Amino acid sequence: MKIIQITDTHFSPEKQHFNGNWAPLLNWIEDARADLIIHTGDLTVDGADKAEDITFCMDLMRQVSVPMLIVPGNHDVGHMPGGSQPVNAERLRRWRDLAGPDRWFHDAGEWRSVGLNSLILGHEDDEEQAQFEWLRETLEDRKGRRIALFAHKPLFVDAPDEGETGYWGARPKERAQLFDLIKAHDVALYASGHLHWAWQGRHENMALTWGPSAAFVIDKLEREMPGERLIGAAVHTFGDDVQTEIVAVPGMTAYVIDDVIHEVYPSPAKAEEEA
Repeated sequence: MKIIQITDTHFSPEKQHFNGNWAPLLNWIEDARADLIIHTGDLTVDGADKAEDITFCMDLMRQVSVPMLIVPGNHDVGHMPGGSQPVNAERLRRWRDLAGPDRWFHDAGEWRSVGLNSLILGHEDDEEQAQFEWLRETLEDRKGRRIALFAHKPLFVDAPDEGETGYWGARPKERAQLFDLIKAHDVALYASGHLHWAWQGRHENMALTWGPSAAFVIDKLEREMPGERLIGAAVHTFGDDVQTEIVAVPGMTAYVIDDVIHEVYPSPAKAEEEA
């Protein structure tokens, strides 16, 4: 089984800065003959507040002839409590109505792929509790299959025992809960996006992949992170184990967010307007 992971496309009908990368990515996907495409979030620029962003992006995704599953990113459903666009019932409902489930599993042969909504982790609410219970049941019911987990945010950035990383990684409490479930079951892969860095590593018996963004790299706006600045996709091949290749897709442009961030990102002033 071959799964192509794409992530952080950041397409929009209004803010079209990165839309030009879709045609070469689509052509490459069609030529790659994968069994499944998994998009690990930030499908949109501002689906968290604009239904038309989600609708536009879903119309693009439907151009792919291969089945596709998607988990949301922070630009799609919002992010941390107290921020300018926190995850809330309205944003989750918009995603579910227009894009589909924000968590899912898919069985193929000896493998079960599981998609998580990593943006509700850390909210400590009913949505988070329900997802943890669903995940526990989904892993317990795997019927001997090996597990590949897909989410927008990584488990950690620098080290599995790191503290709070704020915007970038999972919070320590929720990370510990995920690690407990991962250790209790045969989880072979955790693949994520969000960081706009491409990287592969391991934690104990589990492979880790940060899929490269299909939109932009970050220059000086954030600190250096592990891996490399690369625009493309990740190809996961599943047999007895999983092998991953990070691919720089031909024809795609490595846009630099530093150059256009104030044009593209939702304005922080929105939080003041809503206050």
